[in-house]
Amino acid sequence: MLTDHWHLTPDVEDLLTRAGDFLRSRPALHTTPLTDIEKLRLPGAGPSVLGRLETGGEVRAVCYLTPRGRLGVTPLTADDAGALAARLAADGHSPAQVVADRDTAGAFASAWREHTGATPELFWHTHLYRLGTLTPPRPHPEGRAQVAGAAERDLVVAWCREFCVEVGEQPSIDLIDAGDWTRSRFGDRHFTFWRTPDGTPVSMAAVTSVTGGMVRVDPVYTPARHRGHGNAGAVTAAVSRAALHAGATDVVLYADPANPTSNALYQRLGYVRLTDCAGYRFAYDVAYDGQAAG
Repeated sequence: MLTDHWHLTPDVEDLLTRAGDFLRSRPALHTTPLTDIEKLRLPGAGPSVLGRLETGGEVRAVCYLTPRGRLGVTPLTADDAGALAARLAADGHSPAQVVADRDTAGAFASAWREHTGATPELFWHTHLYRLGTLTPPRPHPEGRAQVAGAAERDLVVAWCREFCVEVGEQPSIDLIDAGDWTRSRFGDRHFTFWRTPDGTPVSMAAVTSVTGGMVRVDPVYTPARHRGHGNAGAVTAAVSRAALHAGATDVVLYADPANPTSNALYQRLGYVRLTDCAGYRFAYDVAYDGQAAG
């Protein structure tokens, strides 16, 4: 009988050599692991823990624990999530949070509580969409899309901070306020503005680099004073089209379930809901002796 086993390593390149094909086999579903693990390859990224679940030499899942304590996981069964929780607890790791598809995140959170006594709290819930056939918005606002230049970095940073305030993303606000833009989740994005005919920027969208054939649109932001004119749809369609032209086979984005306006917009543009994702943060009792994830 073939057995399942989690193999853990601090070596990002070793993980990608052994599990890269698996990650690229479902690029839309693996969007966040693909981009997060790519960031862990950068100089100065800090220590991390990465793992692959194998059955008879075949990779079935991947996990990674970032230096800031975020555990990312590709889809798992409840039993596999329990086995991962047991392994991480036995090795003395203590993730601050887990982010995955909704079922996997929930299964790991429950297993982690059983193994460590940590209390999980749901802090993030989102829909994951994948682009089907791109449909330009109607009516289409006047104006044009233009890639943000170096001279517009201050505006990009300011609008990203406004976006974070609206969605309650405090860790990114803290990094931006500390001047640590590159370590924020926006530091590796490519930004595009939608401009009115007179050149005024009125909306913004960003994309990740093509990774495993996948591009993720994130974030999309329109200041309140410019909303209601179709600008978000225009810039989202523009960056989605550009991603396809750049060779992406999968273009994805996340949407807050509590925002029916954005969900309806993305569906009109041709995005199809793929799955739901969730994040849980953990509160530890002082009696737990796990090592900090860093």
